Amino acid sequence: MDALSRAPPRRTYHHGDLRQALLEAGIALARDGGPGAVVLREATRRAGVVPNAAYRHFASRDALLQAVRSAALSALAVAMERELSRVRGAGAQADVARASLRAIGTAYLRFARTEPGLFRMAFSVPGDPEVARSPAMAGRSGLNPFQLLGVALDRMVEAGVLSAERRTGAEYLAWSAVHGLAMLALEGPLRRLSRADLRQIEQRLLTMVEQGL
Repeated sequence: MDALSRAPPRRTYHHGDLRQALLEAGIALARDGGPGAVVLREATRRAGVVPNAAYRHFASRDALLQAVRSAALSALAVAMERELSRVRGAGAQADVARASLRAIGTAYLRFARTEPGLFRMAFSVPGDPEVARSPAMAGRSGLNPFQLLGVALDRMVEAGVLSAERRTGAEYLAWSAVHGLAMLALEGPLRRLSRADLRQIEQRLLTMVEQGL
């Protein structure tokens, strides 16, 4: 079952179903209010069980937060893959490579706009770097958001539009720029911009990232 589905609460459970129900409740809480809204007791209430039943699956609130964070990152990866699927591969290799990088950035910014609670969940909760390699954070391709960005940058090197020397660390530069804009639009002075103005700035930023790399 897709962890981000909006299935109705269930009152009876088979083995293993309760963990999924609690995770779905945590995702719904994060979607509505970000990481601060994810509370284990409220998740158990939404799942229709007593609080003690949750501890068999999530020993603490932090354990639930990490599971919801993984689901949010997986959802972002799927959004990136969906945008990448729209890139036509029949054009020049350089054009496809540039379009792939832009697709990654476009999906990232759109996810921040349309799923602000899950976006905050994905990036406001500290996580173990080793956990970042977990399949739970991956999309259908098995890659997480950061790895998908890396693949797009590798395509640019293969197409000759990004040198191997400048490829080193390029993920951090591109990610920082796009994430910064996303946060300014969510919580900073850019949150008052109209949707049209914001999208224009987003496209200019993506062009700046591509040309700056």
